[in-house]
Amino acid sequence: MKSESPIAICRVAVPGPLPEALDYRVPERGEPPVPGARVRVDLGRRQVVGVVTALASTSEIPRNRLRPVREVLDEASLLDDTLMALLTWAADYYHHPVGEVLNQALPVLLRQGREAQAATRSVYRLSDAGAQVDPATLTRAPRQSALLALLREAPGGLSAGELEDEPPGNWGGVLRAVVERGWVERIERALDAIDGPCPARAGPALNEAQAAAVEAVRGHFGQFAPHLLQGVTGSGKTEVYLQLIEAALAEGRQTLVLVPEIALTPQLVRRFRSRLACPVAVLHSGLGERERLDGWLAARSGAAGVIIGTRSAVFVPWARPGLIIVDEEHDGSFKQHEGFRYHARDVAVKRAHLESVPVLLGSATPSFESLANVTRGQYTRLRLRERAGGAAPPRVELLDLRRQTLDEGLSLGLMDRMQRHLEAEGQVLLFLNRRGFAPTLLCHDCGWVAECPRCDARMTWHQGDGRIRCHHCGHERNRPRHCPACGSVSLGGLGQGTERVEAALERHFPGHSVARLDRDSTRRKGALEAVLEDVRSGRHRILVGTQMLAKGHHFPDVTLVGILDADQGLFSADFRAAERMAQMMVQVAGRAGRAGRAGEVVIQTHHPDHPLLLTLVHQGYEAFAEAALAERRVAGLPPYTSLVLLRAEATGQQAPNDFLEAARRSLEALRPDSVQIWGPAPALMERRAGRYRAQLMIQSASRPALQRALRAWTPGLAQLPGARKVRWVLDVDALEM
Repeated sequence: MKSESPIAICRVAVPGPLPEALDYRVPERGEPPVPGARVRVDLGRRQVVGVVTALASTSEIPRNRLRPVREVLDEASLLDDTLMALLTWAADYYHHPVGEVLNQALPVLLRQGREAQAATRSVYRLSDAGAQVDPATLTRAPRQSALLALLREAPGGLSAGELEDEPPGNWGGVLRAVVERGWVERIERALDAIDGPCPARAGPALNEAQAAAVEAVRGHFGQFAPHLLQGVTGSGKTEVYLQLIEAALAEGRQTLVLVPEIALTPQLVRRFRSRLACPVAVLHSGLGERERLDGWLAARSGAAGVIIGTRSAVFVPWARPGLIIVDEEHDGSFKQHEGFRYHARDVAVKRAHLESVPVLLGSATPSFESLANVTRGQYTRLRLRERAGGAAPPRVELLDLRRQTLDEGLSLGLMDRMQRHLEAEGQVLLFLNRRGFAPTLLCHDCGWVAECPRCDARMTWHQGDGRIRCHHCGHERNRPRHCPACGSVSLGGLGQGTERVEAALERHFPGHSVARLDRDSTRRKGALEAVLEDVRSGRHRILVGTQMLAKGHHFPDVTLVGILDADQGLFSADFRAAERMAQMMVQVAGRAGRAGRAGEVVIQTHHPDHPLLLTLVHQGYEAFAEAALAERRVAGLPPYTSLVLLRAEATGQQAPNDFLEAARRSLEALRPDSVQIWGPAPALMERRAGRYRAQLMIQSASRPALQRALRAWTPGLAQLPGARKVRWVLDVDALEM
């Protein structure tokens, strides 16, 4: 029986594995909270912060059993109607609890119940009376005169700390005197995680293709229009972004720019802030919680004309929707692989549709999903076929490693080319997507291999700190001095990592400084920026590193790029491995010859006749993608079908399989149309971090049919036999097998 009450019912989405919002009574005093506002409520024996999704006058639960809202934390909605619609859609599409999705959209401090207020500080500025005072008349008070002159140059005011930085310092007594005379006033000013507006700087003239891209997107301001900007590396995609942002600012609109990784953010922010006459807010996990909240509030209020952020910034509120840009849209970092497993690129497209704004996806190597959407007519492709400034594309060569002598993965042919480029004052970049000294520690006498006790993986030897480490679960220990199996001291590394290649380079090229760029060498704060600055300054002549090198960096003096091992993605069990391999190779190769100097790319391979590799090198990424997409179409693989994985893991091997088998039977009982079910089967790495993993694959050529099946199936998964013995998660549009 429904309860009728003059007291409104408040539906609250709380963080936790609950499929729907819960009903609470609104407080008896005060106005009821509005949808999108935060409230503090009881959940079990604890209090949590939730988000109001709706108000109602009735509930399925009797009134006397409804708990009241403890506290209303916001007078106004923090998440407007459109953003709430986006978050509700995301919860439904990815089949994730709505409370956790809404929680994801809030900065940590707001999740904890802190005020939605920017930090403030005291600043001192001239009063109207002080502005009338001529400092030249204060001949007997030169310090007061100097202070008034300082404040006259800072209309927004200066804090006490900023004043102390002004010579000769020690302004405290002088400041008190001018405040008492009414010439200076103290005010509280919000501290935003943004820089104030800078004078606008004119950008370079656009070439014909860049100008056409700008006009194509600009012509759709105020309406939904998805565009794919496919431009070769160095073609000036960022300049297209900047000119579109300037056009949006001129119309009073904000722009949201998503980048795949934190490493890309500082250089992009510097470029944007030096160019645009507006505050820029930054949002990523490397910031402090206070900074992230202030940037979030600056975006929400409209104080920031541009918002730059990583994956989670796709949910930031904004006051004046104008344009969404997703840079390096192909990058796998846009997919969340833990918890709420959304894809920020796809959410960005949905948000653009709801907000009625254009969305621009940029990449030199577009994802196969985006290319398929172009073919279907859902996206408009804009091409930048030439490098900006007339720079020529690099010359690419396959170097056959068969029957060649290698020194730590370096062929004689590659080292000869390195010497030639270094003598010509060029820089050399070598790419190897394996960090550490060696991926395997091996006993030469008995064949013992250092394996991770918690994963189906081998331990990587890190010579620099004398440790062996699992790159999957993080387990590590000291490198053994003796073989645990036979006691031999003949332990050595098998294979090469960036650390080993770095040592070999220092041996072969002693007159040239070598820098290594990977997660190990850039762990300390500021280390990445320091290495990149030393490379740009020319201090380091040779750079070796992992995929971090491929992330949009501009090294004007790099004339030779060497890819040490092109074969890793050619024979993988993961059908997406070849796509990722091609994208990585093209992105890395694009670092060569970007500033008017001729560039060369050398790709070492044991399979120089592989058809996909030949297509990529001789015909380019677009031809490679067409060939690979044709294979996907025949095989019935994404993007021509939609793929969902139900993953389960447990400390024992049998429990995940039992649960997934029950899940398969429950789905088959629904008789879903146009849906195929595969498995259960072990994950490609069955044991990881001490837990056994298995998965069930659900596939369909019809996305609506698949979603209908999931909506009918997923609510009952938690009640299946064995569900409580495993950790399970649904991964919609899974990228990793």
